[in-house]
Amino acid sequence: MPAKPITLGPLHFDRRGDAVVHLRTMLHRYDVGDRVNADDALVLRAALENHPNAVVKIGCGVTHFSVRSADYGTKCFWVNRPDGTTEKFSITESIHGS
Repeated sequence: MPAKPITLGPLHFDRRGDAVVHLRTMLHRYDVGDRVNADDALVLRAALENHPNAVVKIGCGVTHFSVRSADYGTKCFWVNRPDGTTEKFSITESIHGS
């Protein structure tokens, strides 16, 4: 199966697997409770827009991204919306689809 390239904001990856590795590395630079910086937020926004449930995940908009606890003691990226609601999203689904 040939590699499928993907562009996430300012970054281009020749293989989607490389994009997943990049996003996981990004996630591990942050502690639970941290707000994602502006440069990383550009990449996350592009990844989120690629998510199969992007419309639901984005909802009324995105004010910023943060890192919070997820299932089974893990952590993940969360979308923070203008209305105060939040939604977690999967890196893998954002890159590979559901």
